Amino acid sequence: MTNQTAIPYMQIRGGSSKGIYFRAEDLPSNKEKKESVLKWVVGACGDPRQIDGLGGADPLTSKIAIVEKSKHLDCDIDYSFVQAIVGEDKLDDTPNCGNLLAGVGAFALESGLISAKGNEAEVSVYMNNSGNRCDLNFPIKNGLPLYKGNATIDGVYGTSAPVMCRYYDLAGSATGSILPTGYICNEFDGIKVTCVDNGMPVVCMRAEDFGLTGKETPNELDENDDVKKKIESIRLQAGAAMMLGNVEAKAVPKMCLVSQPYAGGSFSSRTFIPKHCHKAIGVLGAVSVATAALYERSSIHDLAIIPEGLSKLMRIEHPSGSFDVELELNSESTGIDIVRAGLLRTARLISKGEVYVPKQIWQGAQS
Repeated sequence: MTNQTAIPYMQIRGGSSKGIYFRAEDLPSNKEKKESVLKWVVGACGDPRQIDGLGGADPLTSKIAIVEKSKHLDCDIDYSFVQAIVGEDKLDDTPNCGNLLAGVGAFALESGLISAKGNEAEVSVYMNNSGNRCDLNFPIKNGLPLYKGNATIDGVYGTSAPVMCRYYDLAGSATGSILPTGYICNEFDGIKVTCVDNGMPVVCMRAEDFGLTGKETPNELDENDDVKKKIESIRLQAGAAMMLGNVEAKAVPKMCLVSQPYAGGSFSSRTFIPKHCHKAIGVLGAVSVATAALYERSSIHDLAIIPEGLSKLMRIEHPSGSFDVELELNSESTGIDIVRAGLLRTARLISKGEVYVPKQIWQGAQS
């Protein structure tokens, strides 16, 4: 390959997403030069089909994880997430991705970044995007991940080995505050919303305020231009109010339409990430929406069924099924103080090898 440069990679399904995983040492260290290379990797250069790269022409399959040995004493690996904005020639490293996070422990073992013994690995991950920590527990054999198992998650076919994810100190992951506007409720364009950041900046809205039932399919919502325009107008205003600046080119905040539960869950959701409706719901987005529902004066509280006690297991309905989130509250606090969020994901290694970028792009990255 005289005119192309090879970069080692793995493609892993993490949760209900799929991404391209790299070791940090295999990519340029300069941010701008790294972005140029990664755009070519996913084919995110303005083509919504991503024909010329590994991206899947969908936000859920146009994701990148960059992993390295941790620089932090209490963690094993550091993880950086990058979202390719499909068709817009843009990358966004503002948010986390809890789905791809489910695969970084497997990647770290498969790539030799770390080692593990016994029947179960416990990998402590530092999330560079937000400065938070997550512990991953998953089965291994001979030091490598097991992918076969009996765990199921909605949005993914079949069964897999479980990956238990335990998040700590998620409040203000991207904004510095769990309620980044300073209010439990805001109003934009006459619509009451709750802006929350407990792992992911999310704007929570009532589906009924848009003339919706909350049962609409992702395709129906993607084809509803009037609703999408209203949501985007609110997103731009909410992004500024959440101290995220101009979010026109960013993947956050996510926008979540909430309605009463229809299948025995805590509430029903339809999430935009940020301009296309998610076929399920993101991991950290689910944590943030569940958090918003706990506030009695939030825009969505009365739509939700909230369990009693300090450990609140909440089932969030979404277009592909449901997603369980367990929020553990601080017993010494009288307010909403969430000390840990736990949830189940799965992961599977799909491919490994080398991805090629034009040599002039790599040489530019190395210059």
